[in-house]
Amino acid sequence: MSASSLPAAAPAHVLPVIVLAQFAGTSLWFAVNAVMPDLQGAWGLGPAAVGTLTSAVQLGFIAGTLVFAVLSVADRFSPRWVFLACAVAGAACNALGAHAAGSLDALLVRRFATGFFLAGIYPVGMKIAASWYPQGLGAALGWLVGALVLGTASPHLLRAVGTHWPWQQVMDAVSLLALAGGLLLAATVPDGPHLPRAARLQWRALGALWTHRPVRASAFGYFGHMWELYTFWVLVPAIVGTRLAGASASAAAFAVIALGTLGCVVGGLLVRRFGSVRVANVQLAASGLCCLLAPWMLHAPDLAFALWLAVWGTTVVGDSPQFSTLTAQNAPREAVGSLLTLVNSIGFAVSIVSIQLFAMLAARFDLAPLLPWLAVGPVLGLWMMRGLGRVR
Repeated sequence: MSASSLPAAAPAHVLPVIVLAQFAGTSLWFAVNAVMPDLQGAWGLGPAAVGTLTSAVQLGFIAGTLVFAVLSVADRFSPRWVFLACAVAGAACNALGAHAAGSLDALLVRRFATGFFLAGIYPVGMKIAASWYPQGLGAALGWLVGALVLGTASPHLLRAVGTHWPWQQVMDAVSLLALAGGLLLAATVPDGPHLPRAARLQWRALGALWTHRPVRASAFGYFGHMWELYTFWVLVPAIVGTRLAGASASAAAFAVIALGTLGCVVGGLLVRRFGSVRVANVQLAASGLCCLLAPWMLHAPDLAFALWLAVWGTTVVGDSPQFSTLTAQNAPREAVGSLLTLVNSIGFAVSIVSIQLFAMLAARFDLAPLLPWLAVGPVLGLWMMRGLGRVR
């Protein structure tokens, strides 16, 4: 992002620090996923355990977003201190999860708690950005979601670098990264001059999902996107594992997921020329096509296999900032915060269903006939998004 595209009121360091802190904090999200082979070997867990543990984080995030919205936590307290407190708490829960002494139940509780505190990192980071960039939030949002993607991928990179580290040490390193991000943001980024108020959750706003056509279109497009996104990220290690093993597989998993950062940032820049609807639809269609091509690409030559995963990793999340932007633009002014909270909560609930279903099926069936069913989400999302370009 060029300096000329940012409001003059924002010091040059603000957006890079928020992005870096967001990256560090959201690294907690997939910390367990990066060490699952070691965890399964040490604890004797089945293949479906990865889905259960990921769903625990998703469920915690849903609970956290609803609690934070109902209590207006980021409105009653300084958002940067909320971010720091949740980074500290999330890092502690993640580190405690690394020392759960072989108890899956204890690890599930700690992963749920980690997800809960992520609700004070990812959405609150966006609120802090909004307080500095009220006119340039669309482009800033592309950077922030990109940071989420990079943070999600980072535990796989740590696993690749620390091939000989015990899995507990990898999770401890992720916790230290999240803690450092919280401290950095709290120390260097003050509350912005345009701090938006977080209205209490308006449950009646849910009705707009059905009665207001533009909101319904963007929300259900997002739900279709969420059916695919996190399940794909959960399955990436298994997909690259069909060709690679060990540190190479971890590095490849990092690269595939991290490419989503490019999709988010470039998509945010293209919005000015093509609009959010077109950018979201093109990326959703591209990722859906990648799902359908899976039976052929899994057995394709290495170059074609790598290009397929690169395109899928780039486009699977690049539409996410645009769905949030469209929902915010189309929602009734008095209910923007409530609708975004509710749409995000429903979207993450959809991801739990998808993750659990596909993790269970992946333990029983080959990936080739299974992955195309991820396209159900993009197809339904595109169907719901039809005509939205003519509305706006």
